[in-house]
Amino acid sequence: MTATMIKEFRLPDLGEGLTESEIVSWKVGVGDTVSLNQVIAEVETAKAVVELPSPFAGVITALHEQPGTVVEVGKPIVSFEVKDDAGNQAGAAAPAEAPLPKREPNLVGYGAVIESTGPPVRRQRTLVEPAPPVEPVETKPVETKPAETAAPVVEPVETKPAGTNPAERPRSTPPVRKLARDLGVDLEKVAGTGPSGLITRDDVRNFVGGGDLPAAAQELAAQETAPRSATAQGDREVRTPIKGVRKFTAAAMVSSAFTAPHVTEFLTVDVTPAMELLARLKESKPFAGHKLTPLTLVAKAVLIALRRNPGLNAKWDEANQEIVQFNYVNLGIAAATPRGLTVPNIKDAERLTLVDLSTALAELTDTARAGKSSPEDLSGGTISITNIGVFGIDAGTPILNPGEAAILAMGAVRKTPWEYQDQVALRQVMTLSLSFDHRLVDGEQGSRFLADVGALLADPAMAFAMA
Repeated sequence: MTATMIKEFRLPDLGEGLTESEIVSWKVGVGDTVSLNQVIAEVETAKAVVELPSPFAGVITALHEQPGTVVEVGKPIVSFEVKDDAGNQAGAAAPAEAPLPKREPNLVGYGAVIESTGPPVRRQRTLVEPAPPVEPVETKPVETKPAETAAPVVEPVETKPAGTNPAERPRSTPPVRKLARDLGVDLEKVAGTGPSGLITRDDVRNFVGGGDLPAAAQELAAQETAPRSATAQGDREVRTPIKGVRKFTAAAMVSSAFTAPHVTEFLTVDVTPAMELLARLKESKPFAGHKLTPLTLVAKAVLIALRRNPGLNAKWDEANQEIVQFNYVNLGIAAATPRGLTVPNIKDAERLTLVDLSTALAELTDTARAGKSSPEDLSGGTISITNIGVFGIDAGTPILNPGEAAILAMGAVRKTPWEYQDQVALRQVMTLSLSFDHRLVDGEQGSRFLADVGALLADPAMAFAMA
């Protein structure tokens, strides 16, 4: 006979030094059977949305937190009923175990623990006199405390269906009881389909869907799993909790603005030659199927200009009182997402050809807008670009991404009357805005870099002279 035990899974540290995460969605429900490393939830850290794989194979007995809840690292979020293979058969000697293989976590800071390489063994038990017969009783869920290494073996006993004794409280979890209260459901009338008759959220929703309650309650049941990002306060205002990516971004921007002395310079450029080059490239065979935009050319111009002005590809190390200059470029691209502003970066962007850069930019922005950027994508940037032109804005004063010395804002491309060959002509014009940390970048360095970017966009042939 196989015994079972209850194991809790606590929210892991996802490797970013963060103290909390928000439960975005559950991919499983109470009563579901899951396999090892099956994705059970999506959680949002202060930087990204990541998937949590299951550390156990077993049956879900409880979901301790609801979607939209911010949970501290180390708190239980889900419980499993798993097979108890920790003990030895009575009187049998435990076989020697081989050295454990190295654990390879499938998520930063978290992975399933390899407990043994030998066959399952049973723990020796002391024989005791049989207890006098007792009436069958309903089993209760067993909770394992963090300090315990194994749960006691519990022999199965006969159970009563939920609701057979009016004095008994139907077996369910706090979230399920709250859902039942919200929907006006009497749990005494609900048949549980979970382990040992546990009432699940689906049981409550199915009960409502059976038509026993008013239509309003049935509509509420259909909507209760939808994420609620804002709480209405009357009809005149809406309050949205500050958490996740937006909370992290706000703290980072405040720290950057009041730590690094920002200087912003502006340069308006006739980018007609660059736009004409862009149109020709789109029609050429090497770029067939690739997404080319003005951002592609601006990004390439930034990478070329950094070769002549490496001082902008650096950071200020306050702790060691050093200026750290990078010999590689992790090019950050600010991306507006439904969860807030993120700045994922392209690793070693200086090594990419224009074709490869266009592919990398498309993948980076698509991943960011889908909320799937990994913590690695969002860390380690050395210089950034923000494209405010897509919103029809000409110029701005961008705030530095923490740990970087410069950020370039590219404005909208507009047809504007412009001096061209001693005459006034209608040209395509863009304004560039460069913010930099004046502690390590002086005005001359910033001005030369901005002038080089502008020269490359005004005359792409200058790339040969600067390469």
